[in-house]
Amino acid sequence: WPIEGTSGYDFLNIANGLLVRPQGMAELTKVYGEFTGEPVDFTPIAHDKKIAVTQEALSSDVTRLTTLFIELCENRRNQRDYTRTEVRRAIRELAACFAIYRTYVVPQRKEISPEDQLFIAKAVTCAKQNRPDLDPVLLDFFEQVLTLKTTGKLESEFVLRFQQFTSPVMAKGVEDTAFYCFNRLTSLCEVGADPGRDGVSLEEFHAYQARMQGTHPCTMTTLSTHDTKRSDDVRARLAVLSEIPHEFADVISRWSVMNQQKKQNGFPDPNSEYFLYQTLIGAWPISAERAKEYMLKAMREAKQQTTWVANNKEYEDALIAFSDALLADAAFVADLEAFVARILLPGRINSLSQTLLKHTAPGVPDLYQGAELWDLSLVDPDNRRAVDYELRRRLLSELPGLNPAQIVARMEEGLPKLHLTHRALKLRREHPDWFNAESPYIALLAAGSRADHVVAFLRGDRVLSVAPRHSLTVANAWEDTTLSLPIGRWHNRLTGEALAVPKVKAIPIEDLLHAFPVALLTREDL
Repeated sequence: WPIEGTSGYDFLNIANGLLVRPQGMAELTKVYGEFTGEPVDFTPIAHDKKIAVTQEALSSDVTRLTTLFIELCENRRNQRDYTRTEVRRAIRELAACFAIYRTYVVPQRKEISPEDQLFIAKAVTCAKQNRPDLDPVLLDFFEQVLTLKTTGKLESEFVLRFQQFTSPVMAKGVEDTAFYCFNRLTSLCEVGADPGRDGVSLEEFHAYQARMQGTHPCTMTTLSTHDTKRSDDVRARLAVLSEIPHEFADVISRWSVMNQQKKQNGFPDPNSEYFLYQTLIGAWPISAERAKEYMLKAMREAKQQTTWVANNKEYEDALIAFSDALLADAAFVADLEAFVARILLPGRINSLSQTLLKHTAPGVPDLYQGAELWDLSLVDPDNRRAVDYELRRRLLSELPGLNPAQIVARMEEGLPKLHLTHRALKLRREHPDWFNAESPYIALLAAGSRADHVVAFLRGDRVLSVAPRHSLTVANAWEDTTLSLPIGRWHNRLTGEALAVPKVKAIPIEDLLHAFPVALLTREDL
């Protein structure tokens, strides 16, 4: 389609995945499975939830598609004998097997991309494997219709309607259901994401950015929207759990024992309890009212113990009482606060890293209201709370009179995030040509024992971004890690420091990040 790019969720997820430590995710898989007894493979969970939504919320859409397909079968001798039941089951299974929201086939112009052909073929293969009871010839016929190998007026209508159908199946089945059931690391359960993945490598991150610069340089880059399940700061904090899976396992085991007497008739179940602990860690400090309102919505979305249309009062009452009791227990709150304090700074550094990437990677940055400072919002309506703009105006007016050390010293107020956002947007306004389609993306790879913890890239020959990842693991001990900077006079827009590089030189990462958690440098001698 003739569009400039996406709404930013792809950037959000690749930036989020970059903060996750793969080795830790393997450990969290064990922790989650042992604590909850739940399945640890996301793919079949997502498939089952998509099937469920086609049987319930979207059953009328299935009926309409079935009627249409039966009608087109009536016009073909070899397909006349298929029953409504067979067709209905095939439609549900095919939709559940789609790995994407939708294809973009245009029957009127006989347009279909090789990519869409591949997605359709994979869905058909998946359906055959999952449902050997379905006639493979019927599934092959679906593929012929969806890939325009069999055409006609009814076929064209079916293609259009089926493409409109798979999007809500994905959205309602995965985003609004499976994402609340699979709680291994809840920060990975985000729109457009695969929470079964164990993070994103530097190579994958750089390849993605180079591809976007070459294809959609004006795409949107975002970290929080009206529809994200958690704000960027909540996700950034929760990502730190992948660096300390054993500590996380120890603390939730201790909490489970500490809070066992707060349950009623065994409720909440272990999966809900696990979800609640992550919620409190990610959004702390959070009021008892916000916590229980969110938990009630989340558990109804999960549809495991209760639903929107069939409330399980016993479970919901027990869940609310449990949540309230946790936050009324001084010993538990003290333990929670101690654990959050352990990951607080690394979580904020994660946030600053992804904020820098958002503003300087290929695309146009989008800022969700309130996210100029630390924002620990959860899904709507929690993220629709009033924003204190007067506070932001006041803090913004103070920035010019503060040096980097003073800004960092006011970390608790969110001043470093505001400072970074202000300086990055100011730079883009002053030099839009440094960030446009003609300003190439060039990955820079660090050297040394901590090289994998450095994300760095150039935009053309004028802008250099440097951001750390897995900072709790690094513990500010960069050791022999360096980054080779191009020749020139570089100016750090976040600290005011100048750096002369008369020849290509390996600069210690510690020298670039000693005054501020991330670095935004511009070359001043061109």
